[in-house]
Amino acid sequence: MELAAKELTVRRGKKEIIKHASVFVKNKQFVGLIGPNGCGKSTLLKSIYKSLTPESGTVYLDNLDVLKSSEKQVSQKLGVVGQFNEMSFDLTVEQMVLLGRTPHKKLLEPDQPNDFHRVDEALRRTRLTDYRKRSYLSLSGGEKQRVILARTIAQQPQLMILDEPTNHLDIRYQFEILSCVKQLGISVLAALHDLELAVMYCDYVYAVKDGDVYAHGKPEEVLTPKIIEALYQIKCQTFINPVTHRLGFAYGL
Repeated sequence: MELAAKELTVRRGKKEIIKHASVFVKNKQFVGLIGPNGCGKSTLLKSIYKSLTPESGTVYLDNLDVLKSSEKQVSQKLGVVGQFNEMSFDLTVEQMVLLGRTPHKKLLEPDQPNDFHRVDEALRRTRLTDYRKRSYLSLSGGEKQRVILARTIAQQPQLMILDEPTNHLDIRYQFEILSCVKQLGISVLAALHDLELAVMYCDYVYAVKDGDVYAHGKPEEVLTPKIIEALYQIKCQTFINPVTHRLGFAYGL
């Protein structure tokens, strides 16, 4: 599944929040969006998955015109994991994950054996099998995020959008969420605030500044001292970690 979001513009009142931004995800590619808070990452993602309606631009999933297609058509191909998942009513973990099957069912159609099979697989992948009958509201923040990921996995998307899904989680849950997504082997577009996570998981990176794409390329091409300073107004040096052999960062030098 390939994503082509071209020349997207989003306004709030008279202010242009997203300015003719284009983002592409190749089949089974893990693509990251980086940039400071308020740069427009989440707004750009929301305009791609139809939570916001862009003023102009196009979004295609392969040949599917996302902006002109029904929510059900889009949801059969695209899944979203956001950063805030609070609810005012309670369901069990199993019931929450079963909601991921909704795009594949007719109105009022009962759950079928295949739905439960997909739920079982999603719970196994997210290591939540023993949580099946637990109350969702009783879970910790990291556990809730794993449930939302399981629900999205049960949806069987061919492309997954992650809207900073780890920014309020401790390091254990950050790795669990992103490693699980990476192992799915599907196309992914993820807004990330941690540059080291971007290096670890992303095949390609878009740097967003003031609502526009400032730079894009492989992580080592984009995450340079010059670009990082331009994005975050902080000096840093990059180096190759002798243990992981990945790009690392030393700030404030």
